[in-house]
Amino acid sequence: MKIEQTSIEGCFLVHDSVFGDERGSFFESYNRQRFFEKTGLDIDFVQDNQSWSQKGTLRGLHFQHGDAAQAKLVRVLKGNVLDVAVDLRQHSETFGQHIAIELSGDSHTQLFVPRGFAHGFVVLSDTAVFFYKCDNYYNRLLEGGIIYNDADLAIDWKLDAAELILSDKDRALPALKSCIDTLNF
Repeated sequence: MKIEQTSIEGCFLVHDSVFGDERGSFFESYNRQRFFEKTGLDIDFVQDNQSWSQKGTLRGLHFQHGDAAQAKLVRVLKGNVLDVAVDLRQHSETFGQHIAIELSGDSHTQLFVPRGFAHGFVVLSDTAVFFYKCDNYYNRLLEGGIIYNDADLAIDWKLDAAELILSDKDRALPALKSCIDTLNF
């Protein structure tokens, strides 16, 4: 396991070593002890989630408020996605900044997103299977989000707006400016 700090403090790329032979391949996708040794973070993941989506599906930008805030370790099992994390920690030097990383089932690279971030992804391949671990349980009453095309965030989703498929709920999310006062991280 190789850990790489991204441009935003607390977000890490996790590169896994894949071992292959004539039978196929093997890799360890998560090891709590090694993750702690390399990051200093002792994360107790309590929930796994998986989605299947078609090309152009954009899920996000989502977060959980307050006591329901979640850290996530995300990866793609099949296909390609552009994964985006937006720093919502108001005390952070990178508040309002984002990282956008292309993840694929072939790369075996994962992104660790700490608590206090909005998260989303868009599918770039024909289909994708997306998987992530959370360190806190989902709480519908404490969910929040930011509109994907917030002009202040200026996220390049790598697809034309006409190609994007969003839920009605995600289309109705507010801009970051209009929800700053409600952020509780």
